[in-house]
Order: sequence, then C-alpha cells, then structure tokens
Amino acid sequence: MELIVTFLPAFGVLGLLYVLVKNMWVSKQEVGEEKMANIARNIADGAMSFLKAEYKILAVFVLAVAVLLFFKGQNEEGSNGMVAVSFIVGAICSALAGFIGMRVATKANVRTTQAARTSLSKALEVAFAGGSVMGLGVVGLGVLGLSGLFMIYSGQGWALTEVLNVLSGFSLGASSIALFARVGGGIYTKAADVGADLVGKVEAGIPEDHPLNPATIADNVGDNVGDVAGMGADLFESYVGSIIGTMVLGAIFAANPAFAESFDGLGAVYLPLALAAVGIIMSIIGTFFVRVKDGGNPQTALNIGEFGSAGLMLVASYFLITGMLPDTWVDGGKEFTSMGVFWATIAGLVAGLAVGKVTEYYTGTGTKPVNSIVRQSETGSATNIIAGLGVGMMSTMIPIILIAAAIMVSHHFAGLYGIAIAAVGMLANTGIQLAVDAYGPISDNAGGIAEMAELPGEVRERTDKLDAVGNTTAAIGKGFAIASAALTALALFAAYMKTAGVTSIDVSQPKIMAGLLIGGMLPFVFSALSMNAVGRAAMSMIEEVRRQFRDIPQLKAALEVMRKHDSDLSQASEADLKIFEAADGLAEYDKCVEISTRASIKEMVLPGLLAIAVPVAVGFIGGANMLGGLLAGVTTAGVLMAIFQSNAGGAWDNAKKTIEGEGRKGSDAHKAAVVGDTVGDPFKDTSGPSLNILLKLMSVVALVIAPSLVSLAPADEVSLVKADGTKISITTEGMKASQEVEKQIRVEMSNTEDGKFKAVVTTSSEVNGETTEEVKEFVGSTKEEVEAQVEGYKKEIKIE
Repeated sequence: MELIVTFLPAFGVLGLLYVLVKNMWVSKQEVGEEKMANIARNIADGAMSFLKAEYKILAVFVLAVAVLLFFKGQNEEGSNGMVAVSFIVGAICSALAGFIGMRVATKANVRTTQAARTSLSKALEVAFAGGSVMGLGVVGLGVLGLSGLFMIYSGQGWALTEVLNVLSGFSLGASSIALFARVGGGIYTKAADVGADLVGKVEAGIPEDHPLNPATIADNVGDNVGDVAGMGADLFESYVGSIIGTMVLGAIFAANPAFAESFDGLGAVYLPLALAAVGIIMSIIGTFFVRVKDGGNPQTALNIGEFGSAGLMLVASYFLITGMLPDTWVDGGKEFTSMGVFWATIAGLVAGLAVGKVTEYYTGTGTKPVNSIVRQSETGSATNIIAGLGVGMMSTMIPIILIAAAIMVSHHFAGLYGIAIAAVGMLANTGIQLAVDAYGPISDNAGGIAEMAELPGEVRERTDKLDAVGNTTAAIGKGFAIASAALTALALFAAYMKTAGVTSIDVSQPKIMAGLLIGGMLPFVFSALSMNAVGRAAMSMIEEVRRQFRDIPQLKAALEVMRKHDSDLSQASEADLKIFEAADGLAEYDKCVEISTRASIKEMVLPGLLAIAVPVAVGFIGGANMLGGLLAGVTTAGVLMAIFQSNAGGAWDNAKKTIEGEGRKGSDAHKAAVVGDTVGDPFKDTSGPSLNILLKLMSVVALVIAPSLVSLAPADEVSLVKADGTKISITTEGMKASQEVEKQIRVEMSNTEDGKFKAVVTTSSEVNGETTEEVKEFVGSTKEEVEAQVEGYKKEIKIE
C-alpha cells in the first residue's frame, strides 16, 4: 500500500500513456474514400472551431477568477494564495480532457464508418478505441493533477486543513469548465438537432443526416460537442469532486490514535486517491474484454468489459480499504470498521449500476414506458407530450429511493465518510464507464457519415446497430452521472459543513428556510435559461435551413425530386438523378455551424455565472448556515429535475425511433413523435445533464469560501471546540479563544463481548460558565495497550 501512495501520480501518467497509444492506433486506421474524408473534415473543423471560440471566453473567466482567489487566499487564515494555482490547473485539466476526447472522436467517426464496410466487430473496435481515449484521458488527468498537487502542497509545511482548502480550488476549476462545456455544448447540439429534425424531417421530408440537409454537419458536430466533450467534463468534475470531498472528511481522522500507525495518520485521506489510481488499471484491463464477433451483440461485449472491470475493482477495493484503514476506530463515541467502509463502497457501486438499469427501463426501446408514448402519439403531439412528461416524472421514484438507500447504508456503516467513499466507489471505474459513453456519439457520427456519403445499405445497417447500443449506453451513463452527482454533492456538502463549522441545518430558522427555498428554485431558473437558449438558437437555425431550401435553386429542385419519389431514388429517371446530383455539395453547412457556435457561446455565460455568483452572495450576505440551507435545497430539487428531464427526453427519443423502426416514417404518429423528441432534446442533452454540474459546482464554491465565512461569522453563528476542550467563538473581529475555567476527565475500563479491553474517556470542560462534554472510546487486546492509548489522549488534550 505504501508503494501505491508513493507513486500515485505514476498511475495518472500510465492512463495518459494508454491514451497516447490508443490515439496513435485510431489514427492509423483507414479513412475511406474522399467524400467520406471531406465530410469528416467538416465535422472536425466545426468541432474545433467551437472549442477554440469557447476556450477564448473561458480563458478570460479563468484568469479573472484566479486573481480573485489569489487575493482571497492570501488574506484569510486557513487558506493560501496557491488556491488560484489549483483553480487554473483544474480548469486546464478539464479543458484538456474535453479537447483530447473531441480530437479522437472526430478521427474515430469516419474510421468507424470505413471499418463498418468490413465487419461489425471491426467497427466496434474502432469506435470503442476512440471512446477509451476519452475515458482514460479523464481519469489520467484527474489522478495526476490531484495527487501531484497534494504531494507538492504537503511538502510546504502547511497544516492539513490548509492543504485541502487550497486543493479544493482544483475541483472549482474543473467544475467551472464542466458547467460551461455542458451548457454550451448542449445548446450547440440541440440547436442543430432541432433545425435538422423539424425542417429536414417534418417539413422537407428528408432524413436528418441526408447531404441535402444544411444542418447535418452542425448536427454531427453537436454530437461530439455535447456527448463527448460535455459528458467528459461532467464526469471529470464528479470524479475530482468526490475524491476531494472524501479527502476533506478523511482529514477528521488524522488526529485519531487508531490511524497514527500508518501513512502518518493520513490513511483515510489517501484512500480515495488510491481507489481512483487502481481504478485506472482496472479500466484499462476492462477495455481488453470488449470484443464482438460478426452476428454478435455489441451490448454484450460492452457489458462484459464494464461489469468485468467493476468486479475487479470490487476485489481491489477490499484490499485497499482493509490495508489503508485500521480494523476499528472510534469517532464521536461511535465505533467504525474498515469493513464498514468497504460495505459503503459497495452501496455506492450498486446504487450507480441500479440507477443506470432503471434509466434504461424508462428510456429503452421496447419497454412499457416508451411503448405508452408510442401509443399516445397516434392521437397527436399533445398526447405525446403529456405521456412523455408523465414517464419522466414517474421515473424519479425508484432512482431517488435507490440513492436514498445508498446514503442510509453508507452512513450507517461509515458515517459521513462512508457517503463520500460511496461516491468514490461509484466513480472508481469512470475510465471504462466514460469509454462506453463516448463510444455512442462516435457510432452516431459514423452512421451520419455513411448516410451523407451514400454508402451501401449494409454499412448503415452495421452503424445503426452500434448506434442503437450507443443510445442505451448513453441512457445508462446519464443515470450513472445523476446518481454520482447526488452522492458527490452530498460529500462536498458534508465537507463544507465541517469546514464552516455548521453543525446542523435547522429549517425552523428563517434564514435557513429562505436559503432552502432559494436553492430549490435555482434548478428551475437554470433549466429555464438553458431551455430558452436552445429555443432561440434553434429558431435561428430553422430560419437558416428554410432560407437555403428556398433560395438555393439546386437544393429546391433536388427536394422536389426527393418528394416525388418519397426519398427512394432507386426508381428515379436519369433526368431526376441529374437534378439531384447537381445539388451535391451546395448546402452551406458552414453557416449552420457558425449559428450554433455563436449562439452557444453567447447563451452559456449567464447560467454559468449564476451557479458561481449565487452561493457567494448568499454566503456573504446570509452567513454559513443560510448557505447550508441553499445547498440542501439545490441538491434536492436538482437531482429530481435532472432525473425527470433526462428520462423524459430519452423516452421521447426512443418512442420516435420505435415508430421509425416500424416503417412509419412520415405518418401522423411519426410527426407527433418528432415534435415530442424535439421538446425532449434540450431536456436530455442540455438542461438535465447540466443540473448535475450545477449542484456540485455550488457545493464546491461553498467549500472554497468556507474559511472566509468562518472568519466573518458573528458569535452566535458558528462555534467550534478544539481537541483540547477550548471553545472557539467566531466574531466579526475574527477568531477568539475563550478562557478555560475547569476541565475534568473520567475513565471507565471494561471488557468487550469478544474479550478485548475497552476504555470510555469522558472529558468535561467548563468555559466561561458553559460546560461541554466529549466522549472517546479506546479498544485494545490488552489492558496495557488501552492504558497507553488513554495516556496518549491525555497528552493530546493537555491533561496530565
């Protein structure tokens, strides 16, 4: 175990080396014919132009916030100006993860199409290789950045609390970039998708990926922007946030005598980093299990890799937890065990997988909820919308019960630390989980390229098979992301309460109830901002596509030929084919790409600033307790809204695909389903996933500003008790130690049921007329061992 802790950054480097090797392998695969290469180049150029425009804006934001964080850290006790460096490194790592994923995804898409001309197994291999670059890039950068900074800061002679406060800036940087990437990417992809769907499918009667559709390149770019870079930044932020939240809570045990024997008392602090580091190895091993033969099921191959990796991680977790934590220890008068922490980890992992499977049920093709939407599409768009909303609302019940059960079980076995470690356990396999996720949009792009390049039907059939599996993996991934967001936000919330000295959230207090209500309102306002942004961007896209169909004569003539033969040109005359061919390449794809890029960059700013500004304003105006109420409200409402929107959108999407699969394209039911899917698109790809980041980002902001809130809090706001029994009152003038009047200690020795010796030490302190009492328990194999622990504790609290 000592070796793992010593070489933690090496695991991150290993993940990045795997990324390099896989990227080189993907680059060596065949691109295909010139038409395919041109289409792929347009998609790649569009994706990179979006990232370039987005990162220009974000660079200004990152520098401005870094300056503020530097001055904040320099001028408060318990922090340091280096928090600005952590913020910048976290932002760079998050942006780099998105960039790496986007680059390889736009390489892998056309190579997957070309591989599909050969076999399904080859196409899966290329698409999954592209996805694994995204997955391992995220975890490699996360472990390298966090462990590297922690080791550097630990060598500066700072107190552990100061090290962790400075390190939390890394999570703030990752969260900030993630939110902008998710919101901006979601607006981009849905503006393009709505334009391609409504004008292309409903009005013009052509497939969304048809080369005549001007929005088709922007639509394919959007798949990468939203589902590769956006999802990557989302899970990178969850991954980092869960680790830091657990480290902060683990620091509470650093002074516990039971932890003193190994890792300088920091076993509970290093454990989440060690789990994440070993998770990189298990994810790499899992990628080698993903294989499929022609005629086989790609879903089975992906499941073998994902669940095989999870099984290996479970075994590794047992040895890591029992090796890095003491067998038993006492905190706050309650006994905990290393096995209890292991059960908490399992609770998190099981909850994540279960929420993913429930999400699959509510959104998967052929399931009862989706079929109910299909049936109600027969009577028009209104009943389709009503059915989809009903499915989305009902789908919140089981996931919330599962998440609640995971919280209760993990807390029972290991307290607040157990909840945090459950989030880490859920995200330990992020490498392969994200690889499976990113595989989806690569396969979707591959199908689009096959359609635009007019390749033989069997090629599109193979890419459609991969894409259908990709829709399922995306649904499971979204469920997994929501469950992990809930536990990560709770872990960060608990870390904030410990840091800010908030002991409870009492809703009978007017300030806290006000904070709770404001927090509950924020997900609705945030969703409204992102939904309205998609609506405005989509309007511009629809007008542009209509203009091109109306004003470009060759496109207009080609559409008439398409309508004349009901999109089947196999029976078209030679004259009609010439008209159709004359329109090839005349659609102005770049104008649609520009509309999506400009709209998404402009519209992402307000929602992003809202998530950062509100907790800062509430914290400094209303105090630490009111901010605690705000976090409780935003977490509760945000998780429910995220599940509702993601599942409603997924169900609408697959209801439409079911009708198309039945050969009923163009029917009234299909038109109603397209409208439902168009409403659901910003639900599932913009506002729903963005809420995951909103509630985590607000918790991280609260954690970073906690030391400032402590130093500014009035005397009746926060009070802390030091280990030696001295009470610390926080006033507007700063921190003042009250004078100790009297301290008494009482020791009761007894035997446990299993024959061990136990000492219960009760310390009573009277400070300025106020009496406080603290109880500690010490257990050992011999009486002498227990007496030695008690003597050590007496010295620690300065009682001879």
